[in-house]
Amino acid sequence: MTQRPAYVPPYLAIGLSTIVTGIAQRSHIRRNLETIEEAIHAAVSICSINAPVKLVALAEGALTGFTDEIFDVPHVTAAREMFIDIPGEETEFLGRLAKLYDTYIIAQCKARWPDVMDDRFFNTLFVIDPRGEVVHRAAKNHLWCRERSCTPHDVYDRWVERFGSGIDAFYPVLKTDDIGNIGTICCSDGEYPEAVRALAFNGAEVVYRPSEAMPMTGAGYPGGGTWMVQNRAHAEFNSLYMLCPNIGPVYLSPSSRHPIDIAGGNSHIVDYRGNVVSYSASAANTMVAGLIDIEALRQFRAMNLNSNWMKDLRTELFASMYSNPIHPKNLWLRDDPKHHAEVDDIYRGNIARLMERGAWTPPSVAVPGARYMPASPEPSAPAADWEKAKGMWAAWSSEEE
Repeated sequence: MTQRPAYVPPYLAIGLSTIVTGIAQRSHIRRNLETIEEAIHAAVSICSINAPVKLVALAEGALTGFTDEIFDVPHVTAAREMFIDIPGEETEFLGRLAKLYDTYIIAQCKARWPDVMDDRFFNTLFVIDPRGEVVHRAAKNHLWCRERSCTPHDVYDRWVERFGSGIDAFYPVLKTDDIGNIGTICCSDGEYPEAVRALAFNGAEVVYRPSEAMPMTGAGYPGGGTWMVQNRAHAEFNSLYMLCPNIGPVYLSPSSRHPIDIAGGNSHIVDYRGNVVSYSASAANTMVAGLIDIEALRQFRAMNLNSNWMKDLRTELFASMYSNPIHPKNLWLRDDPKHHAEVDDIYRGNIARLMERGAWTPPSVAVPGARYMPASPEPSAPAADWEKAKGMWAAWSSEEE
């Protein structure tokens, strides 16, 4: 007989949108953490009058911004100079706040995984529990075309050697007695229905999917764009909650006079029927907050004979669809991750493979497609460009000295 779990009382989950300044080195993260701390103090004090706050989620980029992507920083340089270790001083900072408010904190940061490979960083999702300890860590599995993070698939053989090849190796779920089962993906992961379905098969009841940028968040009306459409569909198809905070306006560097709102706001929380229970058009140091009722979700899954869709899945019908690879694995197992323009050719190869196998029909006329547009028309090496760009952080460097 299945053992009955402990009752999980309803609780509030908060998704924070914070204004961020891009970093040029790891020490700069402290400035964004100070903004996050103020936002947590404000959000918990405002929202906890309705119900206990047991889960606080940060947006992707909240700690670092997106400097490595914007400036096409060499991957190894970014790994060594810009990103974090987990656990480390940044998780200790957030852990202090988790203990203060007796809450879990879910966050994202690009981080080194020395237990996998040296000189690599992974876009990493992590959870800190109310004791201030890191209790969950997962890596982003799908990237947008201007992100140079490493993924488990890029070092597949090493990842499998270290963690195995099961769902839990790529889509782990944190199972708790007090807030339910938490799965984590990030941004582009959610463009693929398989990602949230994998978490659902692994037991997820709440899925954290932080941040999405324009034009995806601005497509259509009234708000949220295709990001909202996807997250409502994930929730409905898999009978789970989606917790989706978006990043606030981004200062490119401390020398920027104004921030750029690259994401357009539109944070939201979706319940297990696909209903939006909290929404914010703004992302300028603001929040969404919604009630998470794990017991109601579990009753819905257990009692329903119609719209809890996973129970009817005929898995044998779909298994062969994934037997023929599209995106090459082990790209960065021996080579360092390449720059934007070079990786564009990898994606074009993927498009060609889909056409060759007949999945896609090619257009009648071949025309130039999307391509990388460097900030400077003068050809130069990305490493040299980055050395020049560091001057934009001169004010912070002089303060730290």
